[in-house]
Formats: sequence, structure tokens, C-alpha cells
Amino acid sequence: MSSNQAERRKQILARNEEQLGVLNQNWPIRWVMMRTSHPGNVGSAARALKTMGFSALHLVSPAYEYMARKAEAISLSSGAFDVLEAAQNHETMLDALGDSQLVFGLTARDREFGPPAISMHEAVSMASSAVVANKPVSFVFGTERTGLDNEDLKHCTHRVWIDANPSYPSLNLAQAMMIVAYSMRQGLMKELAIDSIPPENLASNSSPDLADPSAIAAMLEHWQQGLEAIGYLDPENPKKLMPRLQSLFARATLQKEEIDLLRGIAKQMLQHGKIK
Repeated sequence: MSSNQAERRKQILARNEEQLGVLNQNWPIRWVMMRTSHPGNVGSAARALKTMGFSALHLVSPAYEYMARKAEAISLSSGAFDVLEAAQNHETMLDALGDSQLVFGLTARDREFGPPAISMHEAVSMASSAVVANKPVSFVFGTERTGLDNEDLKHCTHRVWIDANPSYPSLNLAQAMMIVAYSMRQGLMKELAIDSIPPENLASNSSPDLADPSAIAAMLEHWQQGLEAIGYLDPENPKKLMPRLQSLFARATLQKEEIDLLRGIAKQMLQHGKIK
């Protein structure tokens, strides 16, 4: 190797190390596992996350209160005990999502209702842009046996599928999480390729703040009350109106200001119903 090649290699390694330091920061990404029943899955998930530089593991209604401390979880984490130790338990999905502005639900099944379906490539592009701008996002994984149900998807902004063999799209939970974590690492590397600088110094916090899942759920409940008040929705025979509205609002990617507007409309519906 010539001296010029050696110097060039040294520069590349130094730049890569600098980028790695930026990449391995605590990005605002939550990795949410729904109703997990096997401690081994939690351990394997922790290993996948740590391998790709992530850590924020959240468990919703796991089968055991201290699942992340079970011997099988620790064994299969292969040294990612710090991720297990920091894992948080939640009673509800909304609690686990916190203030996430984008929520990606991983599912291979098509649904009649629910949020818009996008590819993994699209999800990673959206998520990478968001977290670099310090906007929280969540990736949600269902149980290994049944995946995410329709109630779970109500709180997601997007449905995401992993492009696998259509005749055998069989991925276990840890494999799915590793694919998403790896894809996010690649997405962040691409997002940060212009300059290797910390996220707090990156320019753009100018994009509008999106509504978090709890705000959307509260707005939908407000709308249901308003629609019942004006007689448009029969609570005894709701049919598919509310699921259709949920799908509509999910496709709209609502901003915080728009939630306020929609709740104002619901308030007027309630007042009009009382006058009648």
C-alpha cells in the first residue's frame, strides 16, 4: 500500500469513527413490543437493537412483569443487558408511544381499515428525517403468533410491510426487529452523509409538529360524542363510520394545530346537539 493510499484509508477510518459517534446517540426512537409472551424474544430483540446502536425498548402488557429480567432473556441478549435493564413496561400502547409523531406498525397482512400501508424503504426515509430533526417516532411489533390486531393499528400512523418472499413471508420477531433496526441505521447514515455533526446542531426543526397518538385518540373520541349528539352516529348501530374516520385521519398525518381545529368542530357539534 502506498503512503497516499494509507493516508486516505486513515482519513476514511477517522471519518467513519466520527460518524459512528454521531450515529450511536440516543435518537428519539421507541421500539415497542406488544403482549410479548416469551422472554427469549425480548432478549433477542435487545441484542438486535444494541447491535445496530439503538436501545429504547418498550414492552406493552408482557406476559410477565419482569420479563426483561428472566434468565432466558438475559441469555439470548448476548451481552445487551443494559438494553434489558432499561426496558420499560407499559399497560397500554398509548403510554408506550409517548409523544411519538410517527408510529409505524409492522404487519404483513392487508386490512380493510387502518392507517395507510407503506414500504419499509418509505418508512425508514420518513423516520430518519424525523428523528434527525429530533421528532420522536415508534416502531411497533405484534406478537409472534398473531401479530398486530386492528385495535393496535388504530394508534399507528402507518402500516409497514417487510419485502420478503411472498410465498413464505415468515420472519420471527427478532428477525423483523433486526431488519428494521438495520434499515434505520442505514437510513440515518444516509441522512447524516452531508455532514457528520450532532443532531442538535442540524438545521431543521422547521417542519410542523405532528399530533401524537394519544391526541388523535382523544380527538376521535370527541368526534364520536359530537356525531352522536347531532344524530349522525347511532351508538347502538355505529357500523363502520368510526373505523373509516380513523383511516381518513391516519392518511392525513395530522398536525397539532389541526387536532385543535377538529376538536373545535366536535365541540360545536356537541353544543348544537344540546340546543336541539
